[in-house]
Amino acid sequence: MNLNDLEHFRELDTHHMQSQLDRLPDQLETAWTRGHTLPLSSSFDRIERIIIAGMGTSALAGEMLAALTAGTCTVPILIHRGYDLPAYARGQGTLVIAISPSGDDEEVHSALTMAERRGTQILVITANGELAAQAEQIGAVAWKFDHTGPDRAALGSLMGLLTAFVCRLGWVRDLSADIAETVDILRGRVPILGIEGPVVKNPAKRLAGQLIGRVPIIHGAGILAPVARRWKMQLNENGKTVAIWEELPEMNHSSLGGISFPPPVMTKVAAVFLVVPHDEQSRITLREGLTQTLYLQQGLAPDVIKARGSSALAQMMSTVQYGDYVSFYVAMAYGVDPTPTPEISDLKEKLSAAKQ
Repeated sequence: MNLNDLEHFRELDTHHMQSQLDRLPDQLETAWTRGHTLPLSSSFDRIERIIIAGMGTSALAGEMLAALTAGTCTVPILIHRGYDLPAYARGQGTLVIAISPSGDDEEVHSALTMAERRGTQILVITANGELAAQAEQIGAVAWKFDHTGPDRAALGSLMGLLTAFVCRLGWVRDLSADIAETVDILRGRVPILGIEGPVVKNPAKRLAGQLIGRVPIIHGAGILAPVARRWKMQLNENGKTVAIWEELPEMNHSSLGGISFPPPVMTKVAAVFLVVPHDEQSRITLREGLTQTLYLQQGLAPDVIKARGSSALAQMMSTVQYGDYVSFYVAMAYGVDPTPTPEISDLKEKLSAAKQ
């Protein structure tokens, strides 16, 4: 395993996932700007609740938005992963935001169909595919953006569009300064975390090396809880490896009780904590420290990844960026192309065939 072998990287990365990761700051900035020019319905100001219908990264973007705006957004943001909408999703007081960059997620199509039948307001966010056609057919407001590649590589675009949307509706304060800070931090980190950065100076490569042959458990609290899920998802899809995510303080009431057995398995666990610079006296900081100590007592040395930036958005996206690169280097170390996910593709093909 040589994570400085750039030629080997290029041989494995035939679909250019590395360039997708490098474009994260540009994605966010471009989508934020575009989100201020796309159409809005005049009736959106009557919305009482938002339901974001999506799968995978689309749902994750909704979770990140909800976490980012939890203390300020004047309407609740709920995430729906699945086919049928909940019973309360009906009428003009509900906005269903149906998201699928590829436009091909059958669960999102189902949710959109139900939203129209129940008379909700609708916003569709997509790059192409059948979802755009469905939105046009039912006359829904559609926000389209440019994207090629897997949906998971569109997170920057989705976050830029979603933050622009809630700002334009006046549900949160203007986030222009936060976007600018985030983009600057992300751009500054590309030369450090990207493939040109040698292992000795590249923390993402070093952490990836520590995860090889082990099962990562990624921990996050507050705004970094959905980011911990993002790490898990990227390790699964890019790295083709088992990974787990945990949310504090909830895991202190359940999962923490299960770090003893079976001993052979626990020696193969890698604990990673994503943290923001809390006040040292905060209860979350105390919980993080105590949880890390309990891992140490079990012979597990946790890695702690500190978020960067002063704004919550910068802290979230900088930690996303770190994990995305880690997942890429895990793929390189295992000798696999990070982009294809054959098991997922096979399942979707079988589901599609079953509808014929």
